[in-house]
Amino acid sequence: MASVSVYNMEGAEVGKIELNDAIFGVEVKNHLMHRAVVLQQANSRQGTQAAKNRALVRGGGRKPWRQKGTGHARQGSIRAPQWTGGGVVFAPQPREYSFKMNRQEKRIALFSALTTKVAEEKIVVVDSLDLAEIKTKEMKRVLGNLKAENALVVMGEKKDNVVLSARNLEGVATALTNTINVYDILKYDKLVLTKDAVAKLEEVYING
Repeated sequence: MASVSVYNMEGAEVGKIELNDAIFGVEVKNHLMHRAVVLQQANSRQGTQAAKNRALVRGGGRKPWRQKGTGHARQGSIRAPQWTGGGVVFAPQPREYSFKMNRQEKRIALFSALTTKVAEEKIVVVDSLDLAEIKTKEMKRVLGNLKAENALVVMGEKKDNVVLSARNLEGVATALTNTINVYDILKYDKLVLTKDAVAKLEEVYING
């Protein structure tokens, strides 16, 4: 098992914690991490873009002139793509971009992302994260103490003061253990976990 230091909010080391290899020490599957990232981005696409093709443009039902004898090139409709005001060739239409991964693939991708952070020594475990009031400056100070200015902060349970204090910090996001995803883990430089978040991850994925 990997052993990492536990820090307090002042950035002082207060102990060690063993990270379960079943979550933080698996064989990294890069292709599943990539697929999980693409999945999240695809599922967030609205797919509402649209333009009119020649079948959707109003008018143009009559042939503009006879086929032969005019000296002009033959034309079938004034709504053909080569005409001003005509339809768009291969016009985009509303579509669904989302796809699915099975549960086991998602789990392996998540564990691979967590293992990657451990291998890169970019996981910071903090014994507790409690703010007396909503104060962005205080949250920034705490993350500065932890040397995690660009970080995803994962908590075991929602703490409104922490969430609201972090929301205006550039390069910082908060999440719960049941809402973390591969994209966010890889997006941010550091992964800050509270001790109860580590325990909850093990409870859900190992003991659950």
